[in-house]
Amino acid sequence: MTGGWASGRTGKRADGQTGRRADGRAGMQDVCAHPTVVRGDAWGGPAGGEGGGAGPPEGARGGEERLDRPTGDREVDGTVQTLPQSERPQRRTQSLRREYEEFILQRIEEYKEQLSRAELLGIGDDAVRELDAGPQGQLVLTEVLMLDHVDRIIKQRLRLPSFRRWRGRHLKLRQAQQAPTHWGLPTDTPLSELARALEHEELTLIVGSRLAPAGFLIAAHNAKVLLIDQDMAGVEANESRAATEALGHNFQALVISLGGWFPDVNPNLVVIDPLLIASLGTATASTLVNLLKSQTAPGGVHLVLPVVVEEDPIPKEVWYRHYAGWEVNSSVKVGRPNWILATQP
Repeated sequence: MTGGWASGRTGKRADGQTGRRADGRAGMQDVCAHPTVVRGDAWGGPAGGEGGGAGPPEGARGGEERLDRPTGDREVDGTVQTLPQSERPQRRTQSLRREYEEFILQRIEEYKEQLSRAELLGIGDDAVRELDAGPQGQLVLTEVLMLDHVDRIIKQRLRLPSFRRWRGRHLKLRQAQQAPTHWGLPTDTPLSELARALEHEELTLIVGSRLAPAGFLIAAHNAKVLLIDQDMAGVEANESRAATEALGHNFQALVISLGGWFPDVNPNLVVIDPLLIASLGTATASTLVNLLKSQTAPGGVHLVLPVVVEEDPIPKEVWYRHYAGWEVNSSVKVGRPNWILATQP
């Protein structure tokens, strides 16, 4: 993994993200509902002080606490219908030219990593001969000029597309990637709406490699994503897939000891795999989730998103108690993943 907005796997610092927007535009809190403020201690402690009962707030059982939609949004068969694009605030996006340059550079670097030292030196020799034979032969052969010509030779050998050809394919791919179904994700969770509400420089933290498809969906909406997990193989596999899907400029991953060292980031959105949290044990899980809460930017959102329907490793009541003082929504649907959405007040 190369350096960038979040660099390094072991101890390097990632750039912190800012909290609420200063321009008054719609953001995370405009997407999330605020019907419930839950009181109580986290991970099994009594709610509401001594003798308080644990569990969701009144009205949470037997139905679904839904998101409040921005004006003009509506819900049909449990699916969020968003505002027309013309009525939505436009986010600042990275230029396609820059994305193309990053795509070309990434492919060239991947090719170099597959070569032996002798093969790479051979390309360098070819570059020297071509530069000496060309009209620039009388110029001083600098290291920068040499490296640029090596990259040019590799680009020709890989037959990488021109910007025009790449742009046509890229726009179609990106449109498909912004649909949850492209990643095998359900369409009736708040994930897509939250992704559309993020600004380009706002960070999403994905906790658990199994939720990487959620990270890819958000990255396809041109928002920054950082995935953390203890599983080296899972992290590397997801980094590789992000590169294959042309999402590497927005997606990075770190291998960390969960509950120990934590990257210096302030995410606006945190997506949590409950099975991973449950596997850590009560003490480590409590430490990690409290740390995630403390690192979250003002007005930030946590989404607890089960991967499969059958999983219920942590009772919903425990999550309600843990997010004491936060504004909480949840879904209760038979045969579908039940998510929990908690918004920092």
